[in-house]
Amino acid sequence: MNYLYEDLQSIHAKLVAGDLSATQLVTETLAEIEKKEPQVDAFLTIDEAGAQAAAAQVDAKPIATDNLLAGMPIGIKDNLLTDGVTTTAASKMLANFKPVFDATVVEKLKAKDAIMIGKNNLDEFAMGSSTETSAFKKTKNPWNLDKVPGGSSGGSAAAVAAGEVVASLGTDTGGSIRQPAAFNGIVGIKPTYGRVSRWGAIAFASSLDQVGVFSRTVADNATVLQAISGHDEKDSTSADIPVPDFRAALDGNIKGMKIAVAKEYMAEGVAPGVKAQIETAIDTLRSLGATVDEVSLPNSKYAVQIYYIIASSEASSNLSRFDGIRYGYRSPEAKTLEDVYVKSRSEGFGHEVKRRIMLGTFALSSGFYDAYFKKAGQVRTLVIRDFEKVFADYDLVVGPTTPTTAFDLGRKVTDPVTMYMNDILTIPANMAGLPAMSVPAGLVDGLPVGLQIIGKAFDEEAVYRVGYAFEQATGFSKNVPSFKGGKA
Repeated sequence: MNYLYEDLQSIHAKLVAGDLSATQLVTETLAEIEKKEPQVDAFLTIDEAGAQAAAAQVDAKPIATDNLLAGMPIGIKDNLLTDGVTTTAASKMLANFKPVFDATVVEKLKAKDAIMIGKNNLDEFAMGSSTETSAFKKTKNPWNLDKVPGGSSGGSAAAVAAGEVVASLGTDTGGSIRQPAAFNGIVGIKPTYGRVSRWGAIAFASSLDQVGVFSRTVADNATVLQAISGHDEKDSTSADIPVPDFRAALDGNIKGMKIAVAKEYMAEGVAPGVKAQIETAIDTLRSLGATVDEVSLPNSKYAVQIYYIIASSEASSNLSRFDGIRYGYRSPEAKTLEDVYVKSRSEGFGHEVKRRIMLGTFALSSGFYDAYFKKAGQVRTLVIRDFEKVFADYDLVVGPTTPTTAFDLGRKVTDPVTMYMNDILTIPANMAGLPAMSVPAGLVDGLPVGLQIIGKAFDEEAVYRVGYAFEQATGFSKNVPSFKGGKA
């Protein structure tokens, strides 16, 4: 099954009509993955036996006409726990870790009879913007195999863009869904913080992490997010509020909506080609009946700096559990208790993870806490207030998802500061806990550009409404990758 030319609705119709069985669908999906993986390297683990067993269970009962996810193979980012299936977070530290329970989002997909086909590659512990810090492989961008797929959810994005799966789950801490969605020419949403349970997601930065969805179309995205959303008593940050019908918002009508364009998002640093595509996208929104005005988010310029203090500090705390004692990698050279800690962590973590742990530990240390972590929290509040002021008058904020298109493999991985700045446009939404989505906005030199749509807290409906209207007006979601470049 080549998902470049299919969506949930079309596949579901074949399943309901009996023209296709879940077992056939899984078999065809596995064949497509086997064919494309040598080029793309989007998966770390393929659960063939588990997928076939799940498909047989789906085939043993009628498929409900209103359950679009029944029998659908889905990719899962490898920092989301999967019962009995290796979950590594792309780190040597967890190379042989097999969880004994599912993350809540995986559990919810299984309850809808969706089929977990495998685990997608990522930057180690979700720390990176190119999927090059993975301890196991480097995922390539299907549009150009010499380019990065973005990160940290690069494997999840590339799998959807390559047509290996119809949808996948990722996590977004500072742009890790939206940036790879933009680079791969697909739809990716980071929902409101608290909309989706984080239970079973390996923590990076707990006040920022959120699970979200990749798909080729907005409608498919809304369907999957609907399935994984909702309150979870196991997650204290999960919001106990009703989940609306996201697909009901997809009527294509945005007349009268008030949309803001942050001038800081269109400033120096955004590549001319990207800026031109976004300006054209803004004109499209106007033509669809929306009012679009320029606004200012003045404190967004501090977002990257405060992000790398807050996220690294939280990572320093969260990753302290990986100590070579209870589970995970233990150095064979360890002779003393101190050796167990020092050698296991030194050998088990990669360079980028160690860099962030050290940065966070420094920011939290005595004598520096007030100057760094506390101050970053105060500036974060200013970023939140900027959005609150804009949303008092506007429904949404739009702009480019990333300042450039996908960059060359190996180009920025040795320059962390340049790599960090690639998330300058996505981080503010994480800081404020807002829903934000990237939708395809055209091509520049054969590479995709993403339009970022940021909404009010728990107003994913408005984000989807505008994203769908734009998608239907432009048809950019029908663009398919060229698979050019690479070793071949």
